[in-house]
Amino acid sequence: MPDPNPKSPRFPLTTVGALVTHTNGKILIVKTTKWKGTWGVPGGKVEWGETLETAVKREFREEVGLELTNVRFALLQEAVIDPQFVREAHFILVNYYANCDRDLVFPNEEIETWAWVSPQEALEYPLNSYTRILVEDYLQTQICYNQ
Repeated sequence: MPDPNPKSPRFPLTTVGALVTHTNGKILIVKTTKWKGTWGVPGGKVEWGETLETAVKREFREEVGLELTNVRFALLQEAVIDPQFVREAHFILVNYYANCDRDLVFPNEEIETWAWVSPQEALEYPLNSYTRILVEDYLQTQICYNQ
């Protein structure tokens, strides 16, 4: 689709999200207003001057009231004008794995509902394609680490 204002360049937005594991081994998935009825992980845009790790920790505090520990890079994905998202957007998705020791969620207005589930159970939910890739990568990574 051509840029409606060719004099104003558009750039992809950098976003962060994390697959968070509780001490009981379950992961948090959320249904938000942003992904047209599909489930994903909390996250959002990186603010100017903010590091990626600071951004993912802030987004989790804002969206679900959780403090993350052991934040580590998982994978990089790109969403280019994907119809799964509520509006036209181009995202660079920086995904992390992290832990938290509390499972009490305090959702903000973006979170419709949430669930703590095993990674295998998460795959039974209607996940957005990027979260599905992240969960599958997490399961594969755990198999590799446990061998």
